[in-house]
Amino acid sequence: MEGFEKFKKDNFDLCILDVMMPYKDGFTLAKEIREKNKDVPIIFLTAKALKEDVLKGYKVGADDYLNKPFDSEVLLMKIKAIIQRKATDSLSDSKQFEFQIGKFHLNSKLRFLSYNKEEPSKLSPKENDLLRLLALHKNDLMPRELALTKIWRDDNYFTSRSMDVYIAKLRKYLSKDDGVEILNIHGEGFRLVVKDEVEN
Repeated sequence: MEGFEKFKKDNFDLCILDVMMPYKDGFTLAKEIREKNKDVPIIFLTAKALKEDVLKGYKVGADDYLNKPFDSEVLLMKIKAIIQRKATDSLSDSKQFEFQIGKFHLNSKLRFLSYNKEEPSKLSPKENDLLRLLALHKNDLMPRELALTKIWRDDNYFTSRSMDVYIAKLRKYLSKDDGVEILNIHGEGFRLVVKDEVEN
């Protein structure tokens, strides 16, 4: 009860809730938190690893679960992963649709990629979505899983191979400007590098 009063007064990046609490259990508290804030990440701590509890937790909006006794390093890794995921999610949900990529201009609403003053190329929907996601992460890592779940709605071997084909197509488009390249960050994802901006 005290925790919920504190939650209403302040901004929190993440909530860690114990399932078993006096007066009000963690599930009830999570429901109340979700009514106030549908996005804040919630991790449940539970002594009972019952399937029903786990399902109940996810139903009320849990992002993750940890059984007691737990390793504090594992908890820290889970917190880090959730906060990073939320940060990349909000970036990919941004409304920006026009991007300058070296000498290229991308209008992702019209799916037009133009180079200098040349006639623009019309990108396919997936080429467009992928380049927009790379442009949002310009000179930074775009995680592979983010693109697969956002664009392909699934992260498996076949969608991953499909994405590699689209990366190759985008590299072909961008090859006109040798100051722009898409780097493969092994096991992590891709990085759209605009050399002038990195050097400046």
